[in-house]
Amino acid sequence: MHFDFGHTSLTLLLLLPLIASLVIAFASEKASRKIAIAASIIMFALSLLIWLNFHPALAGIQFEQRMIWFDIPLPVQYHVGVDGINLSLTILTTFIVLMAVLASDSVTTRPKLYYSFVMLLTMSLLGVFLSLDLLQFFVFYELELIPMYFLIAIWGGPNRSYAAMKFLLYTFFGGVFMLAAIIYVYSQMLAFDPNNSFDMLALAQRCPLLPKVIQTFAFFGFFIAFIIKLPSFPVHTWLPDAHVEAPTPISMILAGLLLKMGSYGLVRICLGFFPGVIVEYGKWIMLLGAFNIVWAAMACLVQKDMKRIIALSSVSHMGFVLLGMACISSLALQGAVFQMISHGIISALLFFLVGAVYERTHTRDLGEIGGGLAKQMPVLFYFWMFACLANLGLPGLSGFVAETAIYYGSFTSVMVSSVVKGLLGKPVVIFATLGVVLTAGYMLWLLKRLFFGPELSKWVGHLTDARPTEKLIAWSLSVVVIGLGIFPLVLTEQYNYTTEGLNRVVAAQVTALSNPPAKH
Repeated sequence: MHFDFGHTSLTLLLLLPLIASLVIAFASEKASRKIAIAASIIMFALSLLIWLNFHPALAGIQFEQRMIWFDIPLPVQYHVGVDGINLSLTILTTFIVLMAVLASDSVTTRPKLYYSFVMLLTMSLLGVFLSLDLLQFFVFYELELIPMYFLIAIWGGPNRSYAAMKFLLYTFFGGVFMLAAIIYVYSQMLAFDPNNSFDMLALAQRCPLLPKVIQTFAFFGFFIAFIIKLPSFPVHTWLPDAHVEAPTPISMILAGLLLKMGSYGLVRICLGFFPGVIVEYGKWIMLLGAFNIVWAAMACLVQKDMKRIIALSSVSHMGFVLLGMACISSLALQGAVFQMISHGIISALLFFLVGAVYERTHTRDLGEIGGGLAKQMPVLFYFWMFACLANLGLPGLSGFVAETAIYYGSFTSVMVSSVVKGLLGKPVVIFATLGVVLTAGYMLWLLKRLFFGPELSKWVGHLTDARPTEKLIAWSLSVVVIGLGIFPLVLTEQYNYTTEGLNRVVAAQVTALSNPPAKH
C-alpha cells in the first residue's frame, strides 16, 4: 500500500526539526524532552512512509521539489529530492536522532537549549542529504557547525572547550576549500554556459566536459573538505578529541551521522561530478583508504580510553568507503554505501554502550575499570558482546555484508585489473584486509578488559544493569544490525540502480583511458 504525499513530503521532513526547535524554545524545561521525542518519532515515521512510496527501479530523482529564490547576481534556488543513496541516509538520520534523543534522559542542565540544538543539528543533517542544489548543500553542510559546537562546548567533558574549538576549526577549514571549489566550478562553467546554475543534477552532466585541469582543481577542493569530515589521515585528529569530550547522545550523532556527510559528499560530488579524476587518482585514494583501515586499527590497540578506541575505529571503518568509492566496481560502491549505513548504526550502539558504562563507573579508562563487570551488568555485557562482534564483521551481521562487498568488489575491480599497476594494485587490497584481523584484536581485547577477569572491590554492589530505556535503545539498534546482516537486499535494492549508474559513467572513463583514440 502506498501513500501519496505529493512533492512536499521532503520539505515537511526538513521543516519538522526546525519547528520542533522553535516550539521547544517556548516550552517549559520539563516539556522539552517530550517535545523532542515526539518530533523525532514523527520524523522517523515520515521518513519510513517516504521509503514505502519510493520506487527504486525508476530512473532519476523522486519526491523532487524546486523553487527559485532569485537569479541575480547568483542563481539561488531551493531544490530537494531523493534517490536510493540519500533516501537511505535520510532514514538513518531520523532513526539515529530518535535513539540519541531517547538516550538524552541524563541531560538535566539547560534541557531546552540542548534539545533545541539537537533539532537544529537534525535539520542541517537532513538538509545535506536532501539537497540537490550545490549552494544549498554548502549552507546546510556548514550550518551543522553551530549546534554541534555548542553541544560539545556546553554539555561536554572537562576539555570540552578545546575539543569544540578544534572541531570547529578543522571543519570550517574544510568548508573554505568546498566554497572555493563551488565558486571555481561555477565561474568556469559560465564560460561554456551563460545560463549555468548550482543544480547538482545538471552539474553531474556538465562537469565531466570541463578541461582536465579544471576538473582536477575542483575535485581536490571538494575532496579535502570531505575527507576532513570523513575523517581521514592526516586530518582526522579532531575526531577522537570531539568524541571523548562530547556527551554520549552527541557522540552517537557524531559517529552515526556527521561522518556520513563526508562519505556522502565523496560519492555524490567527487565521484558523480568528476569521474575522470577518480580514474586518474583512484589508485592513490585506494591506498589512502587502505592505510586508514590498517593504521587506525593499529592505533586502537594502544588506547586505554573506551571512547578513543571507538573513535579511531570509526576512522578505520570510514577507510572502507574510500576504498570502495575509488576502485571503480559496482559491488564495491554498493558496499561503500552499505558501510555508511551499517557503521552509522553500529557506532551509535557502541558509543551508547560506552556511555552506559561511564554513567555507572564515572571513568572511561580501562585500567581504572579493571574488568569483571559482567557479573553486575549481564544485560549490558550481552549488548556489548554483540556490538563488538558486529564491529569486527561477524557473518550474519551488517558489518560483514559491507566489508565483504568492498573487499571482493575492489579485488576484482576494473581499476585494479586494468589501470593500477605494481604496488598499487591487488597488494593494496590485500594489505587492507589486515584491518579484519586488527579489528578483531582490539574489539575482543576491549571486551576482555571490560567484562572478564576478577572484579575490583570498589565495584562490588555499586553497579546496576541496563534500565528499560537503555534496553529499548540497545535492542532497537541491535535488531537493525541483525536485519541488515540477514536481509541486506532490503537496503541494497533501494540504491542499486543509483550506484549502477554512477559506476557505468566511471567505467566508461576507464575504457576511454585504456583505449585512447588513434592519432592520424
